[in-house]
Amino acid sequence: MLEKFFNYKKHKTNFKTEVVAGVTTFLTMAYILALNPGILEAGGFDRGAVFVATIIAAAVACFVMAFYGKTWPIGLAPGMGLNAFVAFVVCGSMGYSPNEALGAVLIAGILFLIISITPIRAWIINSIPRSLKLGIGAGIGLFLAIIGFEIMGLTVSTFIEGVPWAYQDPTLIKLGSLKNPLVLIGVAALITMFVLEQMKIKGSIIISMIAWTIISWLVLPADMQAANFSAFKGIASFDIPAMTHLFTFDLSNAFTAGMASVIFTLFFVDFFDTAGTLTSVANVAGKVDKNGKVKDIEKAMLADSVGTVVGALVGTTTVTSYVESAAGVKEGGRTGMTSLVVGIAFLFCLFFADLFTSIPKQVDGAALIFVAVLFVKGITDIDWDDIAEAGPAVLAMIAMPLTYSISNGIAIAFVTYALIKIFTGKVEGVSAAIWIVAILSALNLYIYS
Repeated sequence: MLEKFFNYKKHKTNFKTEVVAGVTTFLTMAYILALNPGILEAGGFDRGAVFVATIIAAAVACFVMAFYGKTWPIGLAPGMGLNAFVAFVVCGSMGYSPNEALGAVLIAGILFLIISITPIRAWIINSIPRSLKLGIGAGIGLFLAIIGFEIMGLTVSTFIEGVPWAYQDPTLIKLGSLKNPLVLIGVAALITMFVLEQMKIKGSIIISMIAWTIISWLVLPADMQAANFSAFKGIASFDIPAMTHLFTFDLSNAFTAGMASVIFTLFFVDFFDTAGTLTSVANVAGKVDKNGKVKDIEKAMLADSVGTVVGALVGTTTVTSYVESAAGVKEGGRTGMTSLVVGIAFLFCLFFADLFTSIPKQVDGAALIFVAVLFVKGITDIDWDDIAEAGPAVLAMIAMPLTYSISNGIAIAFVTYALIKIFTGKVEGVSAAIWIVAILSALNLYIYS
């Protein structure tokens, strides 16, 4: 039945190949099961509840991808970048509650869904210059790296609350203490990830995370583990954490100016993150036609959108397509059967909550930095000989970490790109989508700066 539904022969694949591809993709993205709960916990979310919500949202999105976008071998789960944005900016700096943040995610998800069933989203995605997509992706990577360094304790802020600016340490950020055993555990985990990746061992992130978590349990004092919320609680259990964030989204502040900027950012970032990911995977899978258009992209985007809506309802942040899916494609995955296997693997992990929620945050930080490297490497494909293309892309990369805002980086990039085209007299041929996004970006910068 599966062979007939997914049409293995047409796509030059078979059941075994698709299963291997699905397992490969899952191993390369399973780190989200540890990172997402840890990151959102910093914003006031319940760690165990987020773990369960992550699994359910990922599984549902993967199943939609499998049975609706059945020619896409894509794994989906709550995305890196926007979870950090929600935890550290929306709930941290802006002071919104987790329930209010979930309300914003839900509205953004509904907007994604509406646009995904129209030609608008595909039109915009196919209109954005590749350099901007690459620059935005790299900027998100650098944003993740800064957060990873902070979580690991490898860097610390020198800012002292209440002290006048003139008397502050001008360095603002400095090296953390390498005498701290937990920091050293994080550094060791990061180096291990690089080594395993260099050796082309699949699942390098999750293997390193689990290995160094076990080592931390064995060598660190119990009181240090307890203070770090990483004491050993067990590996597998049928006692699944309660879904305390289920249907708790709060829309009471949804239409205030502050929350409008949050919704805009969630919508904006997921839009272009999905665009970059699907384009990258489509290139590997041979789903890009001779005109550079991605085949069946609307089906993949619908699965992405449904996942975000489901995620907000069960208690997690924006669901997106994972660029790590390219690993499964390289193993021969060519149909939605790959996505089906990924979804089943996520559901199986429901019984490993104790393991994934006991990982030291320093190891989580190491994984963030490793993922950041994967995001940044795309800059090699930017057209560096054309400053009109490279300039805005680099500005996006720099602005995101330095302003601690993904939306600022995107906005600055699009406004700069539009202005360069205007002042060099090269507006002809620029898609209307660029001008629309640039105008919205300029308004966003003016209102919220």
